[in-house]
Amino acid sequence: MYADEGVIRIKHEVLYEVAKLAFEGTLQEKKDDIAVNLIPGPLPSFRCCIYREREIIRDRVRLAEGKPTGTKDDGNILQVIAAACEGCPISSYVVTDNCQNCIGKACVNACNFGACEPGRTRSHIDPIKCKECGKCAEACPYNAIAALKRPCKYKCPVDAISYDEYNISVIDEEKCIRCGMCIHACPFGAIGSKTMIVDVIEALKSGKPVYAMTAPAVEGQYGDNITMKSWKKAMKDVGFKDFIEVGLGGDLTAAAEAQEWAEAYKEGKKKTTSCCPAFVNLIRKHYAELSDNISTAVSPMCAVSRMVKAKDPDAVCVFIGPCISKKSEATEFGIEGNADYVLTFSEIHAIMRAKNVEFEEDENDYQEASVYGKRFGNSGGVTAAVIQSLKEAENEIDAKVNVCNGAAECKKALLLMKLGKLPEDFIEGMVCEGGCVGGPSSFKDQKKAKRSRDKLIASADGRGVLENLKNYDLTTFSMHRD
Repeated sequence: MYADEGVIRIKHEVLYEVAKLAFEGTLQEKKDDIAVNLIPGPLPSFRCCIYREREIIRDRVRLAEGKPTGTKDDGNILQVIAAACEGCPISSYVVTDNCQNCIGKACVNACNFGACEPGRTRSHIDPIKCKECGKCAEACPYNAIAALKRPCKYKCPVDAISYDEYNISVIDEEKCIRCGMCIHACPFGAIGSKTMIVDVIEALKSGKPVYAMTAPAVEGQYGDNITMKSWKKAMKDVGFKDFIEVGLGGDLTAAAEAQEWAEAYKEGKKKTTSCCPAFVNLIRKHYAELSDNISTAVSPMCAVSRMVKAKDPDAVCVFIGPCISKKSEATEFGIEGNADYVLTFSEIHAIMRAKNVEFEEDENDYQEASVYGKRFGNSGGVTAAVIQSLKEAENEIDAKVNVCNGAAECKKALLLMKLGKLPEDFIEGMVCEGGCVGGPSSFKDQKKAKRSRDKLIASADGRGVLENLKNYDLTTFSMHRD
């Protein structure tokens, strides 16, 4: 259950309206009508007034178009919707009922900015003047002043969120790793991501060969009977030329990393995985000295995209999954041959709804990946696939791997590596807890999806990683960044 359940419905309606108009070719003429159509008034639905609600809708339309919410574009896929953020009542320091309204006024005397003031029944902190120094809380003899964080700031694993002089959240582009954890943390829906819906729709309408590629994490998200075969049919009904499961890319990446790990192990070098773009961003932005330790193997998304484009040079590749940071990989990493566009589940749902396409239950007999590639979306899945690849290649090494499940574990392992104290040989980094299956844009909570996911994968045949790759021509594209 997300904190922003009520917001999700609004977001989905905006995405659908944008997708529908984009297919009709009338988006530019009619997009200004979306806010009025969704918020007809005269009474507000979720805010103080219909005018603020409509402003929020307009910003969501801009995000759906792939545009920033403000006047400046810092390039970040994550954006703050100011009109929504203004409703957040939380100040960093709040005087609680424990305040005795004492005569000493230690809190008032400790404040250097005039933010802490006497009140009739308790002291009061002016959030506009407060500089969050915390001296008032330290001075209070009753511990009556609580230090609070907004949900977005609390959820950010790299402290990339602060507040401006008007108490609007600000995302530091230089710190942000694009994990998207802040999006659903905000119960006011004040943070969203730019989408590529319009670009994908225009590509579909252009007659270009557009390929849909789904993340390994998709299996189980829609129950036992919505299979990869269900996805293939639905995507073709939408207008995609073909569909590929990116679990195949998991096999490709595992095979490439197995070779790299074996070489590094022999040379005594430590390596990290490269498939989680938020983890790669974490290293590059916060542990830059470890950038050379990142595996050069491209992600499963990029691997499948390169394979498709090697066969069809005009191909447009669209990745679909629960990951926000994949948008960053596609637009910011500058890796040649990578996916052209990335959609989350809610975004592909909007496109399907606009085309009146629904998933249909089908047999689970369409398989392009090994079970190891399918498990790439689980924490520990990358390690299992790489070890299997080494085993099949008869190149087993006695390597130890630190499997990091979530941002906190990733930061701890990277710090140890930075200090030269990491006992393991390799780090598998997944910023989302549980792995990609715990991504911020999952359709279903990973715990609820686990039974269906396990059932679907258990019914797949047990082909190995290298065994599966024998069915494909791997000579026409590179599996490395350079």
